[in-house]
Amino acid sequence: MAARRAFRFSSMAEGSTVGPETLDELHQEVRRLAAAYPRLPLATLLGDLVEVQDLSFHFLEHGRVRPAQARELYLLSAITSGMLAKASHDLGDPRSAMTQARTAYVCADNANHHAMRSWVRGLQSLIAYWDGRHQEASKYAALGISQVAAVTGTSAVWLSCLQARAGAALGDVAAVRESLADAERARDAASSDDLDEFGGIMTFPVPRQLYYAADATAWLPDAPEAQQQAEAAVAAYHQAEPEDWAFGDQAGAHTDLALARIHAGNLDGVDEAMRPVLDLSADQRINGIVASVRQVHTALRDPRWLTAPETRAAREEIEAFTAAPVSALPR
Repeated sequence: MAARRAFRFSSMAEGSTVGPETLDELHQEVRRLAAAYPRLPLATLLGDLVEVQDLSFHFLEHGRVRPAQARELYLLSAITSGMLAKASHDLGDPRSAMTQARTAYVCADNANHHAMRSWVRGLQSLIAYWDGRHQEASKYAALGISQVAAVTGTSAVWLSCLQARAGAALGDVAAVRESLADAERARDAASSDDLDEFGGIMTFPVPRQLYYAADATAWLPDAPEAQQQAEAAVAAYHQAEPEDWAFGDQAGAHTDLALARIHAGNLDGVDEAMRPVLDLSADQRINGIVASVRQVHTALRDPRWLTAPETRAAREEIEAFTAAPVSALPR
């Protein structure tokens, strides 16, 4: 709190002109938050995110900035607004999430930043997907893909994976296969850009790609590769470097593995797959994780498993887990 107060004071003390110290500090703070977002509970970051967005908006609205500074401020505002859109989504508020995402796109447009425009389209696809608007999720992913010609970073890989997942939810098996192949080609062609350098939520590492492939495959009927894909994603997250690890995506990979085992009739492996997810603390039970766990609950309600003692216990534990999501915690 004291450091945050000092940052605000120094930024105001430089007067109406945005000074180099302030801009550098703002850049470092956005980089810190982007790297931390996938790894830490939202409650530990939300106050800082709001503070940084407020400061960057203040500088753009009231400060005297040179064109190069304005472009950087707009990019930092776009990234911060994108993270706050993800925060609203994680809290189960898709309306606010889309409002923040639209603001992020306007800022990216003002920064004339091709990769950031594409990244925001991916974010909008993600928000729509988890809100059950799968056709809209596919549309936003396609909009992002249409803008990736000038993008060299991993956001191009993310967009193809988002398109695969939306296609799977819509039952378009051919589109899933094609989009996953596009993602592989985009991975081969990718080289780190300035968004990837922020790390964390702004990049799309290989473990996350494997998770998205497993998530898409989990939707497909009679997909023999579903369990193999999920196992690969789970293994990748257990072996991931700290900068590539994300508790939400790791949890998603585990729920995909549980779903694959249920569909294959292997109930003995469901508790093993779900245990790391069900052991998450309440402040980590973000919207996407809760939705994924509910998908497992739905699969366990199949008439074949309805009276099995182990599935009854699993359903009860899932119901207790989903009764206390992060959105129910005090802000």
